[in-house]
Formats: sequence, structure tokens, C-alpha cells
Amino acid sequence: MSNQFYTVEQIASMLDIHPKTIQRYIREGRLRAVKIGKSWRVSGHDLSQFTESAGNRDAKPGPDGNDRMTAEASAVIDIEVGDRDDAIRIMNALTAGLNAKPPEYGHSSMHTQYIEADRKVRVTLWGGVRFMAAVMDAIGMLTEQNSEE
Repeated sequence: MSNQFYTVEQIASMLDIHPKTIQRYIREGRLRAVKIGKSWRVSGHDLSQFTESAGNRDAKPGPDGNDRMTAEASAVIDIEVGDRDDAIRIMNALTAGLNAKPPEYGHSSMHTQYIEADRKVRVTLWGGVRFMAAVMDAIGMLTEQNSEE
């Protein structure tokens, strides 16, 4: 399976799951994929990792061995910026933070978009509550730093 790439439809058929569910897993970061043109492709290796860990995905034992509750959140944040350079600086800083996040923050996703006409950066987030709090703090620091300049 490792050198082959699969489409969303092929994976959905193999796992007997709706293609939109597979797309959601990709969007949420649960299933690694690359976008080629307008469609997603998943390597055999990533598909194997996903299916092997699927049984462990729902049960998250805490330090005492008992299952623990989890909480996930989503948010859309609009950040007013002065110009394109400010937007790029903020988007790069947030992306760098996401790439360096600790593993205990779990699965998460972030999408950023510069809306030039409105001079704002739109950030769409999904993840655990600790991840969301950390990103919100980072956005707070970035916007405070931006307003002091």
C-alpha cells in the first residue's frame, strides 16, 4: 500500500464510509492528504496509519486508565490589518505556531485567508479547547503587538 495514492472515493469505498466523512477527516487533520489539482490524494502509508489507529481514536485513557471526556471547538476570527505585509506576518506567525504545537493539543486545523477589500485576515480554527485557547492567546499577542507599532 505504501507507494500508491488513493482518491477520497476509493477510500470511502474501501472503508464503507461516505466520501464526505473522508473529506471531513482530511479537513480535521485526522487523515493526512495532499491536494493535487482540485482533488485530495492519500498515500497508502497514511491510509494504513489512519486505519490502524482508528480503533484507538475514540478511547482516550487518562492518567488513571479511565476514559476521559474531550471537548472540541471551532471559531472564525477576523483580524483587522493595516496592509498586505501585516496580513502575511500574522498568517506566517500563526502557521509557524500550528506547525510547532505540542502533541498533547491533539488533532486540529487552521485556515487563514487575507481579504484585501476589507483589510482583514480571516482565521478558521478547529481543535481541542487547549489548542483553541493557545491560538486565541497568540492572536491576542499578535494584534496587541500590531497596534503598538
